[in-house]
Amino acid sequence: MNTGRARELALDLPEAAEKSHFGKADFRVRNRIFMSLPEDARAVVKFDRDQQEIMTAAEPLVFKPVPGGWGRQGWTSIMLDACDEQTFRSAIRTAWRNVAPPALRKVFDASQL
Repeated sequence: MNTGRARELALDLPEAAEKSHFGKADFRVRNRIFMSLPEDARAVVKFDRDQQEIMTAAEPLVFKPVPGGWGRQGWTSIMLDACDEQTFRSAIRTAWRNVAPPALRKVFDASQL
């Protein structure tokens, strides 16, 4: 996975928009951040704590909690060079669902059937 492809996949999600957060690219749904690209080889996604624990245990070379308080809130780094596209898609869809409004999640879920 690389940052260009990560950007494309994030923008493919419903109502996703690219903006900037502290000078770094971020991706939002209705102005709520679900992913950022703080560095070339890393993406950061919004998981809940349970999702973070599952992903970091299952794929410790791919997923790592962000250090400090942000990590304790579920923000999780994805090491792009260690991540395949299917895993990345699953992670950003989860992060998108975590911040998207319920009505939009319903439309998205229905379209995935």
